[in-house]
Amino acid sequence: MSEKITAAITGVAGYVPDYVLSNAELEKIVETNDEWITSRTGIKQRHILKGEDKGSSHMAIPAIKELLQKTNSDPMDIDLIICATVTPDFTFPATANLIGDAIGAKNAFGYDVNAACSGFIYSLSTASRFIESGRYKKVIVVGSDKMSSIVDYTDRTTCIIFGDGAGAVMLEPNTEGYGVLDDKHFSDGSGWVHLHQKAGGSRKPPTHETVDQRLHYVYQEGRDVFKFAVKNMADISYDIMERNNLQPDDVAYLVPHQANKRIIDATANRMGLPLDKVMITIQNYGNTTSATIPLCLRDYEDKLKKGDNIILSAFGGGFTWGAVYVKWAYNP
Repeated sequence: MSEKITAAITGVAGYVPDYVLSNAELEKIVETNDEWITSRTGIKQRHILKGEDKGSSHMAIPAIKELLQKTNSDPMDIDLIICATVTPDFTFPATANLIGDAIGAKNAFGYDVNAACSGFIYSLSTASRFIESGRYKKVIVVGSDKMSSIVDYTDRTTCIIFGDGAGAVMLEPNTEGYGVLDDKHFSDGSGWVHLHQKAGGSRKPPTHETVDQRLHYVYQEGRDVFKFAVKNMADISYDIMERNNLQPDDVAYLVPHQANKRIIDATANRMGLPLDKVMITIQNYGNTTSATIPLCLRDYEDKLKKGDNIILSAFGGGFTWGAVYVKWAYNP
């Protein structure tokens, strides 16, 4: 009988741009203040990608170069790159292809996944199947979003939330029971009305009118999104624990999407986890969409131990949501 292959995370890396947009600076741009932002979101600052002709790939590339170095991997050995993003460099080609070219992954194929804030965990589940099949040995999953490119800095309800960044993981085969052990994902397209970008797609291509009407930005009905997110992210995180017979004591960390500190708290509460078992980076980066979860893993990497049970959980526009159960595969 052949040994069961699982997809283990063998390395993590991340990148955030140098420019820091603090709450104090936002006070000068829109009518808001630090206390209001912090109490409602938990965010203190966010990083913004500045410069001409810079897209999501320009954050993903340094993150992946660091990842290759950390895992001692040759770019020529990479089989596949999946890039989770809602802010691709171009409508086409895929940002993953630009990344592959830039890092010299000549033998890899690549494509993008757009599932909004759930993009990274959707991609992680997809990538793990390629490893489990036995056909591929090294797959990179990167979440990268330049949210500043679709944020309206005259809209005080959304511009306080989002930041730019990228995070990446390497997946490799494992036969010792480490890696991605379970996942559960959902989507509900009827939720699109509450969170979407009104123009720029094939339904409403760019015109003078769409630009003048400021339709190329994130549109969010915050209250409805919050309500859905709190319930679904908490429920699915609890469900994946229950399905794998995990008690709160068995879980080393919850790795939640960093959209709002109150949503994170509600999810931890539903799982019965104290906050010291929750990865929280929202104060430093804001909501970087597809990059939040891998950036958490990057920042907390030295706290993780081989064999740790971690639950990755997200909720995003679409609506999309899901959770992934991972057994950590290496010591820092």
